Amino acid sequence: MRRLILALPVVLLAACAVGPTLDQQLSTFVGQSEGDVVARMGVPVRTYEIEGRRFLQFEQYSTVMVPGDPLYYGGWYRRHWATPSTYAQVRCDITFTLRAGRVESYAARGDGCR
Repeated sequence: MRRLILALPVVLLAACAVGPTLDQQLSTFVGQSEGDVVARMGVPVRTYEIEGRRFLQFEQYSTVMVPGDPLYYGGWYRRHWATPSTYAQVRCDITFTLRAGRVESYAARGDGCR
């Protein structure tokens, strides 16, 4: 029993691990070639070239649950039942900046960038 109690904090901490952040994942692309980026991310939705730099934009969509309110009241004069949970689509735009065919930086914008 004592071993179980001592091991419990380790198990709880391991349960909180969720993997690398988006920034950690994207930082692995720095220095990679355009072909490597396309091989891992797929075909970009937009490209743009200016002043010796090339920009590759990727879009990622995901669906998240927005919890409802179990005790919603519309004011003192009227009562409403609980509002249900709903789903929303969130988007993350990822843009890689390439110079001389290699990724030099990246940016991520949107509500779905986590």
